[in-house]
Amino acid sequence: MKLLLIRHAKTTAADGLCYGRSDVPVLPELTRAAAARVAAELPSGAAMACSPLLRCRDLAAAISVLRPELRAVPDPRLAEMDLGAWEDRPWAAIDRAEIEAWSRGFADIRAGGSGESTRQFMQRVAGAFDAWCDSGRDAVWVTHAGVIRAVRLLHGGVRVVERSDQWPSEAIDFGALVEFER
Repeated sequence: MKLLLIRHAKTTAADGLCYGRSDVPVLPELTRAAAARVAAELPSGAAMACSPLLRCRDLAAAISVLRPELRAVPDPRLAEMDLGAWEDRPWAAIDRAEIEAWSRGFADIRAGGSGESTRQFMQRVAGAFDAWCDSGRDAVWVTHAGVIRAVRLLHGGVRVVERSDQWPSEAIDFGALVEFER
């Protein structure tokens, strides 16, 4: 049983902008190119879901044009982490003390003061991951780098991340396809 996660294409957001839950657009040609790169690799008969954010819904729709049997259902559990008051601000403009406080209380302090804690985010993504594990079928998720990192942890048996240095730091390219097996 496979879970294939696809990160949305590069957004139009300025480099260094914090935009977790913000609905940042993607140029249509980048979305079509990302869909063309991954469509042939997706298993027939897979259940496809996507983050409700536009950058993922558009990529899921572009994949469906190439693979009509794959129709995505939006799933709010696949949305990127809510970064609260930090959303739509350059990371460099966020008070360093706020980021350090979040890092010290990584499991339970809400990002940006009003966003999600890492524990809340992991629980949300775990709901979707557990449903996939119970489904007995292949799945494709069109989602975000944060969700892909959370799934990497969940797949390895980690449900709670207490410290920021435990969070996966590997780069996940825009339009990347990451596969997990159960």
